[in-house]
Amino acid sequence: MSKTANIRARVEPGLKTEVENILSDLGLTVSETVHLLYRQIKLQRGLPFDVRIPNALTARTLNASNAGKSVKRFGSKKNSTPIWACEDVQSHHPVQERCQTRGQARQGHGAA
Repeated sequence: MSKTANIRARVEPGLKTEVENILSDLGLTVSETVHLLYRQIKLQRGLPFDVRIPNALTARTLNASNAGKSVKRFGSKKNSTPIWACEDVQSHHPVQERCQTRGQARQGHGAA
């Protein structure tokens, strides 16, 4: 089927430039991306992603995070392993080494 229908849309110039740069890095044109989006909408019978209004807690959390409040920063990926990730990790898993190094692995966990 030939591609002869045209689509026009107005977007903010900065957004357009930023998105076109990202698409270029992905090896896609705007036309190809719109075509992909339309195909996915057709296949899924709706948008291929969730579009929701965040609840009050999520909105407050997002706003606080954007403002840099209650955001934990780590010097390296090695130091960012959360304690919950150490609880049920098998001994051969790479995270287990970080947990043991940080002294977070529970006794007896990860033993074969």
